[in-house]
Amino acid sequence: METRLDLVFAALSDQTRRAILTMLLEDDMAVTDVAEPFDMSLAAISKHLTILSRAGLITQEKRGRVKWCKLDPDALREASVWMQGFGQFEPVNLDAFERFLEEELRDEA
Repeated sequence: METRLDLVFAALSDQTRRAILTMLLEDDMAVTDVAEPFDMSLAAISKHLTILSRAGLITQEKRGRVKWCKLDPDALREASVWMQGFGQFEPVNLDAFERFLEEELRDEA
């Protein structure tokens, strides 16, 4: 069974999902607005949003006929605390962490 932390890191492993989270930092957005800047289908964006929701990073609610997405401001707290335990990731920079993991995996291969 996956832990919440596993789900968060899996969700953050994708560039599109990280971009979506960045967009949601500004304000709540309708799913169609989230999809607009990406060159992919609405169904593909919906799959990304489902992964973000399952990880607890966003919430989705239906308002009338429109589904809205909202960033959960506390969602990254557990991941941030975990990374800060390594000391070298303060302040938390997820892009730098991703590069670090890629280098480590490349060195092992």
